[in-house]
Amino acid sequence: MKISSNFDSGNIEVVDASDPADVRLRIRKDTAADFFQWFHFRASGVRGVDCRFSILNAGEASYRKGWENYRACASYDRAHWFRVPTAYEEGVLSFRLSPQHDSVYFAYFAPYSRERHRDFIARCQVAPGVALEVLGETVNGDDLDLLVISDPDGSARRACWVIGRQHPGETMAEWWMEGFVDRLLDRDDDVARAVLEGATLYVVPNMNPDGSVLGNLRTNAAGANLNREWAGPTLESSPEVYHVRRRMTETGVDFALDVHGDESLPYVFIAGGDNVPSMSDRQRQLLTAYFESLTRANPDFQTEHGYPRGGKPNLTMCANDLAENFGCLAMTLEMPFKDNANAPNDAVGWSPDRCRRLGADCLAALCDVLPILR
Repeated sequence: MKISSNFDSGNIEVVDASDPADVRLRIRKDTAADFFQWFHFRASGVRGVDCRFSILNAGEASYRKGWENYRACASYDRAHWFRVPTAYEEGVLSFRLSPQHDSVYFAYFAPYSRERHRDFIARCQVAPGVALEVLGETVNGDDLDLLVISDPDGSARRACWVIGRQHPGETMAEWWMEGFVDRLLDRDDDVARAVLEGATLYVVPNMNPDGSVLGNLRTNAAGANLNREWAGPTLESSPEVYHVRRRMTETGVDFALDVHGDESLPYVFIAGGDNVPSMSDRQRQLLTAYFESLTRANPDFQTEHGYPRGGKPNLTMCANDLAENFGCLAMTLEMPFKDNANAPNDAVGWSPDRCRRLGADCLAALCDVLPILR
């Protein structure tokens, strides 16, 4: 057996792999930070071998409740990801499989590679009405891509921003982007046409390319948690937020959706942007309208479970910063790493396909509220 993780978004440290029935591993911490939970590795030479993998430092991870009722993801072809039997006991996360092929990949959630991102951007930019902007460079010098999607014959121009993967380990955000943007670019779709008649969409599919490649959970290459940088981003520690925030100032923001994943809660829900000091009745009405529309559009979305509401808002977070400074409808969408407890799927759990469907349905909810955004 060989365990390897020297690839895009790979993250694991081998303690002992001499016995396939007792492989002992540890997750590496984020670059220049103490966060960790994301893992991604390959086991080779395992066809027909009963394997048990144990992550010894799971009990020290950033979100220990994230391991409760969690099942690890596995794939032979890196296209179809399935869940495997998993247990969390006494601070150790263990999962088992007797692989059907010579090698198998394991990950915290289905990875979304930098190469797939580049293919996605390239495919989108050749579609009618799409322009690609490189807003600037990340800490490590990678491109920060922005898709600007509009209909030149549209009328009242509202500026709608959608960003994802501020936390690089939350790969479900970029799977969601595929569903959202692909529907938006379907000119035979009535919802897409209606949105583009009244809005320009500004889409950043991956806010944290460096952290994504490095296999980080929450931070960029400088160790910054981007979703705590919005009050005062700098080119040194958080250029990704700096460049996006500067472009938002140029365009204005009528609508903003920041797409994430939640380690602990097994639900799809929306949080943030609803308790800032300047929150208006109009913003509250818009939030209610969006909730109602998305509830009708997608059965996975719900409003019963989520983060506690009230208390002092953290204005360093994206949705709060934008709601406060632009007076707009700004929200944080959360998806589970585990499964949707209201509609479980034993084979795949919460999956890329379900992320894409949710993305497409979020466009329908935007269509419903678009006429009343301002």
